[in-house]
Amino acid sequence: MTAFSLARRLRTGETVYCGWCALGSPIVAETVAREGFSAVNIDQQHGLWDFAAVVTAIGAIYHAGATPVVRVPLADFAAASRALDCGAEAIIAPMINSESDARTFVAAAKYPPLGERSWGPNRAMALQGRSNAVDYLREANEGTLTLAMIETTAALANVDAIAATPGIDALFIGPYDLSTVLSGGKAQDVQAGEVERAIDQIGAAAKKAGKIPGIYCRDAERALAMAKRGFRFIAVGSDLGFIREGLAPHMKALKG
Repeated sequence: MTAFSLARRLRTGETVYCGWCALGSPIVAETVAREGFSAVNIDQQHGLWDFAAVVTAIGAIYHAGATPVVRVPLADFAAASRALDCGAEAIIAPMINSESDARTFVAAAKYPPLGERSWGPNRAMALQGRSNAVDYLREANEGTLTLAMIETTAALANVDAIAATPGIDALFIGPYDLSTVLSGGKAQDVQAGEVERAIDQIGAAAKKAGKIPGIYCRDAERALAMAKRGFRFIAVGSDLGFIREGLAPHMKALKG
């Protein structure tokens, strides 16, 4: 595992698929990494993770050869800085609705002069095998990624300003919240016409600003379709979904 490999791969134009883990189990997150995902996200927003489990999972994912990513809880930017100190190399922040939200996110996740991140990446440096603090400091702003989630009507209205914010590396689409708000709370059809148009708008804003376009997809089929539309950081499925799908054929056979 090479330090800051996810950032380098995405910045050179590669498409990266990311596993998604909500169950709060480090061994499950490690298994998702070992099965071949280049990155694995620890979902603190809606998942069952406590801080001790996050720390263990970050190390397990890293040692399995994948990049640890953390989605922090809503408006908990202190958690972003702490996750980076523990070795996460990308942070997904939900509900980034304005340029002000984006600047607050950057302040927590980037060192000066971009942000105000406080120094203390002891676990991150240990995982990377570094002993020279200056080497980490010199590379961290470029090597750790900030992914601003665009998932509300306010975010759509401000998407160009969010994308243009210095220190924001990527726009990441939350299609289920987006479909909920665009339907007036009546549906979660992530392929509805208005949602597809919003997805194109967000992708175009990222491209215009020179930022990485990202999106969550429920399955591999949708992920491949999004890759063809230019998205390059693509989260796929969830650990709970993987378990259910793995069990389904066995239960069907047992029940006759």
